[in-house]
Amino acid sequence: MLDKTMFFSSEEIERAVINEVLEEVYKALKEKGYNPVNQMAGFLATGDPKYISSYKNSRNKILGIERDKVIKVLLESYMEV
Repeated sequence: MLDKTMFFSSEEIERAVINEVLEEVYKALKEKGYNPVNQMAGFLATGDPKYISSYKNSRNKILGIERDKVIKVLLESYMEV
């Protein structure tokens, strides 16, 4: 049993949710035979949901997140901020 209270900021929770969605969409696109990086980059660059397959509800999942927040999380991860 945990004897300490843990605190999480809303930003940490949001980042975890975004990461989870990106991983799920990536895996679904790959499973379907697409190049996930190209498809997701196309979506992030244009906002056109046609880049993301509806397979495993991927399109709805990624549309549930604001693109600017996804880009921010990706940049922070890349830059290790």
